[in-house]
Amino acid sequence: MHRSVRLFFFIAMLAAFSAAHGGQLRLDVPALLLDGVSFRLEVTALDAEGRIDTTVNGALEFRGVSFPEGIKPVMRKGRFLSTEAKPGGDTISVVLSQVIHPRVTEGSEHEEMTEAGEADLRTAAPRPVEWSVTRAVRVIPGILSVLPPLLAIVLALLLRQVIVSLFAGVWLGALFVYDYDPIGSFFRVLDHYIIHALADPDRMSIIAFSMLFGGMVGVISRSGGTMGIAEAITRIARTPRGGQISTWVMGFMIFFDDYANTLIVGNTMRPITDRLRISREKLAFLVDSTAAPVASVLFISTWIGYEVGLIDAALRSVDMTARGAYAVFLDMLPYSFYPILTLAFGAMIALSGKDYGPMGRAEERARRHGKLYRDGAQPATDLTDSSAVVPKEGTPARWWNAAIPILTVILAALGGLWYTGMQAIIDAGGSDFSIGHVIGQADSYSALLWASLLSCLVAIVLAVGQRILRVGEAMDAWFNGLKSMLLAMLILTLAWSIGQITIELHTADYLVELLKGNLPPRLLPAATFVVAAVISFATGTSWGTMGIMMPIVIPLSVVLGQDAALSADAASVVMLGTTASVLAGAVFGDHCSPISDTTILSSMASACDHIDHVRTQLPYALTIGAVALFGGLLPAAYGISPFILLPAGVLLLAAILYWRGTHISEA
Repeated sequence: MHRSVRLFFFIAMLAAFSAAHGGQLRLDVPALLLDGVSFRLEVTALDAEGRIDTTVNGALEFRGVSFPEGIKPVMRKGRFLSTEAKPGGDTISVVLSQVIHPRVTEGSEHEEMTEAGEADLRTAAPRPVEWSVTRAVRVIPGILSVLPPLLAIVLALLLRQVIVSLFAGVWLGALFVYDYDPIGSFFRVLDHYIIHALADPDRMSIIAFSMLFGGMVGVISRSGGTMGIAEAITRIARTPRGGQISTWVMGFMIFFDDYANTLIVGNTMRPITDRLRISREKLAFLVDSTAAPVASVLFISTWIGYEVGLIDAALRSVDMTARGAYAVFLDMLPYSFYPILTLAFGAMIALSGKDYGPMGRAEERARRHGKLYRDGAQPATDLTDSSAVVPKEGTPARWWNAAIPILTVILAALGGLWYTGMQAIIDAGGSDFSIGHVIGQADSYSALLWASLLSCLVAIVLAVGQRILRVGEAMDAWFNGLKSMLLAMLILTLAWSIGQITIELHTADYLVELLKGNLPPRLLPAATFVVAAVISFATGTSWGTMGIMMPIVIPLSVVLGQDAALSADAASVVMLGTTASVLAGAVFGDHCSPISDTTILSSMASACDHIDHVRTQLPYALTIGAVALFGGLLPAAYGISPFILLPAGVLLLAAILYWRGTHISEA
């Protein structure tokens, strides 16, 4: 009787254990899916306490989802993950068939049960137990995912009203996400997308840095520092050509961060280029054509850690860790045709004094009629209150009152990058303290925040200490500088909001699904450049594009090279060209896109109408992109050295400028 009672309780416990686990199957899928587009699907077995039960194994049967041929969904150690699942209905169901073998473990409290009871348990047939879970999903046509950014871009180019255009794009995306409810979607633009865009700490750091920088510019302008540095540089840059060369050189020298580059160069050179009758569109182009290109290819910048991290993760996925990610980054730089050719083309534009297309017309307007921007333009920075930026009568124009705060930004930012990078390496127990690695591991947002705050303090102390401004006047100038950035910050926030829309609508996934296919390996770098440019243009983010594309195309380049039996040298060229094409295509699309953050910041720092900046820069970007694609990536994939193709590309761009360009009068 005693043994029977114990056997009964043991079987009851086993049944209770099975029942407790029966409802602990979790299915994770996005709530919104695109028809025919792969998505990430995860099934997890949880124990009674909600933790992953690694003892669970078994076959999975799905309804409402399909997998590529040859994939058999099987759960191992409590988990199943697939990034190649495709939707097949409005609900997704999964059933787990698990086999439980009831037995008594030796050494347990039931060890004495050795006769009939133990024999019954050990010889019992396996018991199949089915766990199931169902999730409702929404499946919409994939083409809808590209309509919100497309609407924003088209309206911006047609109406030249970037706020209205971006808001319309965000609203259309919210309409698709929130089940085609037009009124609810209108309010979701504010309480979901705009608020969430501002809730991100990194983005708030960008806003705080930009606002503080604007405050510093307000102080140095009011104290006569901007006028002083303008007079000092104008002694060297006496002509429009000299002003453009000075702008390009300054942009190239501030290589460590693209955001810092745009804000420092645009705000510093704007009074000088205004005096020399250089159009705001040309200033914005020179700023934009140096910011991201120089930061993306020089081996000491805030981009490096992100790029190297993506490369490292992709190399690990194909077991190529023997070749370090940083070494791959350095090797791929000669294949980064678009950023390098963009820097060269900007220098040629400045040196030659020639322009063509909309930029040529803008420059003619500025030179002949003194109109720095077209009638009816809306500069991204509000400078209509001249009392906020013009010094009082009799204020001394001392260049160092601007140079010292600006130099403070640069040195403090570099010091902050070094400090945060060193701390990150020490905290991680690392031992590589090379300059490139330290800058790559740095917290650029904190460094820029510290630098901008310190520069504000320095600017105010200089103005008050020399009795140029009273404390109240200095604070008023600082606040007016902050106000001048509000319009640009609104544009930037809406651009981030539409970026969130593209994430929720899986726009990049749709474009990759649409454009990918079987390619000869030597065409992969060119195809990658085009796809990355399209994604970057539609989403407005070069970093997001790199994050999407790197994990896909680097392993793909390795696999295609192996399948085509390429030689080691040829396979390496394809892999390096493909990796560089992600970077180059991301920067190219970013330059062309009116919803790109760096494009917006360039317009803001140059006080240029944002859509006018995009319209005038676009022909130049397309010219460089075509030369980079057909004169760089394609021949390089077939074995021609990039050290031959880069000079050839520069000569080709010079010929195009000579053929198409018109010399703008220096009057």
